[in-house]
Amino acid sequence: MPDQDISNELYQRVQNEVLDGLDEEMEMELVEAELDAAGGRPGTAESRAARQVYFKELFRMQTELVKLQEWIVAHKKKVVILFEGRDAAGKGGVIKRITQRLNPRVCRVAALPAPNDREKTQWYFQRYVAHLPAAGEMVLFDRSWYNRSGVERVMGFCTDSELEEYFRTVPEFERMLMRSGITLIKYWFSISDEEQEFRFNSRIHDPLKQWKLSPMDLESRRRWEAYTKAKEEMFDRTHNADAPWWVVPAIDKKMARLNCLHHLLSQFPYEEIQKPEIILPDRVRDQAYRRNPVRPEMVVPQQY
Repeated sequence: MPDQDISNELYQRVQNEVLDGLDEEMEMELVEAELDAAGGRPGTAESRAARQVYFKELFRMQTELVKLQEWIVAHKKKVVILFEGRDAAGKGGVIKRITQRLNPRVCRVAALPAPNDREKTQWYFQRYVAHLPAAGEMVLFDRSWYNRSGVERVMGFCTDSELEEYFRTVPEFERMLMRSGITLIKYWFSISDEEQEFRFNSRIHDPLKQWKLSPMDLESRRRWEAYTKAKEEMFDRTHNADAPWWVVPAIDKKMARLNCLHHLLSQFPYEEIQKPEIILPDRVRDQAYRRNPVRPEMVVPQQY
């Protein structure tokens, strides 16, 4: 029966969403040796097999990201990666998987809030410049200077003349970054109207994810078509050979993460950096040293 088929499909989507949330919590603790035991987790045999592939590929590429990080440091590279897309498109999820096992002193995330009154009077790009990398650093922008061509435009936070000046400036600004030695990569995460509606509803009914929904997010849902038009003009006016846009199909969250990580790694001619063998030195011991006991009132209560 068609209605029953729709109900079963919706149930499976909800279950997959719950499993994805569980996977997020487990990823830091799972090791490849444990994957063979994953068959006991909920889901169909097909979905369990897909999750095993996902974890194996994720861990493999995170190992490669560590090598990329060491190459960036060794060769004093400067890398900027922009993550754009509609609300709930999965930008934060892929950023989390990139940074999960990297050194935060090398790879850091810039997620700027709305500009304050002082910043509104500055050159539009000024507050982003402060977050650009030095040599040996990689910065991931969770939304970027493309806010002006998206949310600011759709919500009426900038004038038509400001928007036009912005579009004239963006290509030259990005060429300036690249001439200064910065590698710039721009990703757009693409989801469908129906998928965004589903993810928003999932957040509404999940107390652990409700914080992800802001009044601006809800308003963006109402203005879906306006955002589509804004995105299309953004691509038309800022996609070029020097700084192309890369579109990540993101209806399947896990596949989007793997595809983005694979593509990101392919953008660099990195190789494994040979490091000297690490030898733990012997501890210096002073026979006269006595360790003072910790006062009982300072100790965290042992509830577990």
